Amino acid sequence: MKSKALIFFLCLVSAAVLSACGNVKFKADYNVEIQTFEHENQRGEQVSLDSLKGKPWIGMYIFTKCVSVCPPMTFNMTQVQEKLQKRGIEDYNIVAFSVDPETDTPDVLANYLAKYNVPDASKWNLLTGYSQTYIEQFAEKSTKILVRKNPDPNDDQVIHGNQFFLVDKDGKMVKMYNGYADNAEDVPIDMVVSDIESYIDENL
Repeated sequence: MKSKALIFFLCLVSAAVLSACGNVKFKADYNVEIQTFEHENQRGEQVSLDSLKGKPWIGMYIFTKCVSVCPPMTFNMTQVQEKLQKRGIEDYNIVAFSVDPETDTPDVLANYLAKYNVPDASKWNLLTGYSQTYIEQFAEKSTKILVRKNPDPNDDQVIHGNQFFLVDKDGKMVKMYNGYADNAEDVPIDMVVSDIESYIDENL
């Protein structure tokens, strides 16, 4: 009898632990309103803050001539999407703002994205069509991320943060993550996926 009672007790504990693990609550770290925008993506479509509302989206800053963090950031974002896809999660978008809009036309951005094994390109919006001054001010005001054109006229690189940022369905930035690290294991891909999944479960 004692043996059966012990087994029953252990089953109850295991069930409680599993239940707790399956109900991770989403907790926002930020509550920053994204500045209203409307820009052109790599498909020549107009994408605005309003058109993205209703679903969460994960954003970043990149540019196609980048020789440092942008390629690994873009690859890491494909890994986020791959894991979202495996979990059957569909209610999200990916937004990448070019920090070199003079160079990055829609066609250039489309060719850049085509170099990556993107699980679902329809959810990607690589945006351009604004001034350098605009994107520098937008990044600072909306996401608290630094974007600056290199002051050296002989250097075509743009200084920018390597973060991913999660925006909720109402257009507010609620989370931020490392989008790049020297050690790839320090990029919290699983955390990004888990946060998006938890947010969708609780809010959509």
